[in-house]
Amino acid sequence: MEKIDTSGMSCPQPVLMTKKALDNHPDGLDIVVDNNTARENVERFLNHSGYSTVIKEDEDTYLIEARR
Repeated sequence: MEKIDTSGMSCPQPVLMTKKALDNHPDGLDIVVDNNTARENVERFLNHSGYSTVIKEDEDTYLIEARR
């Protein structure tokens, strides 16, 4: 599965990167974010776009698995 890392970026950049990556990988994507605001915004965008999400929390990051 394709994976993008948006660590260190503030919103809306993680959402914009996710949207662009999904253009090339419409079946799903793994997204790494490093703050709660980005996690919420990316998850909301994915859910509104028809993707199911699973969030795995690591020490300093979240891995959002988006699947169609």
